[in-house]
Amino acid sequence: MLDDLILNSAGRFVTVVFEKKNGELRTLTGRLGVTKHLKGGTSTLHPDAYITLYDVVNKGYRAVNRATIRSVTLNHVTATANA
Repeated sequence: MLDDLILNSAGRFVTVVFEKKNGELRTLTGRLGVTKHLKGGTSTLHPDAYITLYDVVNKGYRAVNRATIRSVTLNHVTATANA
């Protein structure tokens, strides 16, 4: 359900805490809908498993696994996954 918050963010900035493949927690601040830096082609990621955000800190696109999202902050409100 946290992924729905991201998908319904309407281009607003979101902060997502998720677990990377190596088990490390990562905090990403970014937005959906950024197309300025696209190089063309199509995404090979499965859209039901991943959300692609533009990371405004590291200036690049990042894929977030929907199943490993721990928390989402949007409009200064944080929602946390039930552990």
